[in-house]
Amino acid sequence: MNELINKEWKLHTHGLVRVVDLMGGDDAVVQMARCSYGEGTKTVNEDRGLIRYLMRHRHTSPFEGCVVKLHLKMPIFIARQWVRHRTASMNEYSARYSEMRDEFYVPQTDYVQIQSKANKQGSEEAGLDFKTQLDFANYTEYSAQEKYTGYKDSLDQGIAREMARINLPLTVYTEMYWQMNLHNLLHFCSLRSDPHAQREIRDYSDIILHEVIKQWCPLTYEAFMDYVMNADTFSAQEMTILKRKLNPNDDKTIYEMDEYNGLSKREQDEFLKKIGRSV
Repeated sequence: MNELINKEWKLHTHGLVRVVDLMGGDDAVVQMARCSYGEGTKTVNEDRGLIRYLMRHRHTSPFEGCVVKLHLKMPIFIARQWVRHRTASMNEYSARYSEMRDEFYVPQTDYVQIQSKANKQGSEEAGLDFKTQLDFANYTEYSAQEKYTGYKDSLDQGIAREMARINLPLTVYTEMYWQMNLHNLLHFCSLRSDPHAQREIRDYSDIILHEVIKQWCPLTYEAFMDYVMNADTFSAQEMTILKRKLNPNDDKTIYEMDEYNGLSKREQDEFLKKIGRSV
């Protein structure tokens, strides 16, 4: 665990994830779980089994005994998504006290995607030609530099930092210290490492999940990947459909079942994807 302290990962133009401090680990998870019935340390295999049981049955409080503090550097538009996860302690770089740096996020062309028709808040990978992607990336860089020049001119004219900052773009980088317990961090990763999350924040979340948590709490990471990230949940209607399909005396296809036809079109599509059927 000590090898992770001060370890950092660079990403995007100026982005950063750095481990500042850690408390607890897999052993702390099982210690908190066993506290309720007074048993001491077990073997690694028994610890693994207990952690998997806790994850499988959504017993969350034992995971709250582990805490990580991260130093993060990201563009403001990602930071505004990040702070929606309110189960953390954080402190952010202040543009009232300090001058903002000449550092901006400029997307790679393949990050520039078309608006999704199915998801109002998301994007789709296919659909934009390279020239449109390149023009947008170039405009982003030009616009950021132009606005930063105006910001510096305002400071040179004596305008207060707290006012001069309001014309800076969302692509400017900010920094924060972010402290969160393991249970809430796993929930964060379940949302932000999901394929539907914006790609930029997913890049950060993937580092936290597959680098930090995997090294810090390997047994918890394994259980989380098995029971959350690589698993699916089924509604009551979906479970009925699956049980009927397993019944050799039920000869109806999925598409003929009342339970299936009672789902919305979006629910039907999601269910078929879960079971590996083409939509």
